[in-house]
Amino acid sequence: MSLDGAVGVEKALDPEKYEVVRYDPATDLAKIAAEAEGIDVAFILLHGIHGEDGTMQGFLELLNIPYQGAGVLGSALAMDKNLAKTLYRLHGLPVAAWEMATPDDVTHPQRLIDSLNLPLVIKPVRQGSSIGMSIVREADALAGALRTAFEHDSEVMVEEFISGREITVGVIGNDDPEPLPLVEIIPGDKYDFFDYEAKYKPGATREVCPAEVGGDVTKKAQEYGLIAHRALQLRGYSRTDMIISGDDMYILETNTIPGMTPTSLLPQAAAQFGLDFPALLDRLIELALE
Repeated sequence: MSLDGAVGVEKALDPEKYEVVRYDPATDLAKIAAEAEGIDVAFILLHGIHGEDGTMQGFLELLNIPYQGAGVLGSALAMDKNLAKTLYRLHGLPVAAWEMATPDDVTHPQRLIDSLNLPLVIKPVRQGSSIGMSIVREADALAGALRTAFEHDSEVMVEEFISGREITVGVIGNDDPEPLPLVEIIPGDKYDFFDYEAKYKPGATREVCPAEVGGDVTKKAQEYGLIAHRALQLRGYSRTDMIISGDDMYILETNTIPGMTPTSLLPQAAAQFGLDFPALLDRLIELALE
């Protein structure tokens, strides 16, 4: 999906203002280092490990190349779901109850069943795009779900599943970030949750922007988005996902490099805010150069 994002971003950037050179970190790290002095700003369009976790951000900082979005620390904190949830809770944000699994839990999962209420969400701590994630509704399915998650990460989180409406809140800015309009994410009937296919298959998910919720809910969600952004030491932009369950709202996670095709969630919200896709990219580049 990073490649799709790169195509869309390059197309949207004004050729009168920008000379665009594309690099693929899988093959071009030496080339980036060799050409660093000629690079004014990097626009990172990577998801997951080595792209979103502070690794690439650290590489660019060593080369003195400005880039959009969170720095090394913020990227690493947001990528680690356990640390992020710990920080959310310290800052007064509501989160679902959770436990960190151990490899022993794969063969003896009863500890987790005794500690948490079914259904449970099992997820690798440092993966993106819902990779390796599953929802367990019956106790006897837990061991298999843990095994799958441990295939993707040495650390696995188990949290109570909260049923409700999923919304997402974008934030944009450096020193004085502003919240964007809410987007509601409605996966199709065949999806148990907003999984990899629901995220990326055209037509699999319906998105409503601005979300059809009351003014009080909007205000509270935007406030939570700003608190999450600051708690994780972010800058530039972020997108925090939440669940509305009855009168309550819970933070799920924060994305430091949200999807960047014109129809992705954050660009949709930015368009409602008054920033079309080219203007959003201009703004993110300005924030990077700040």
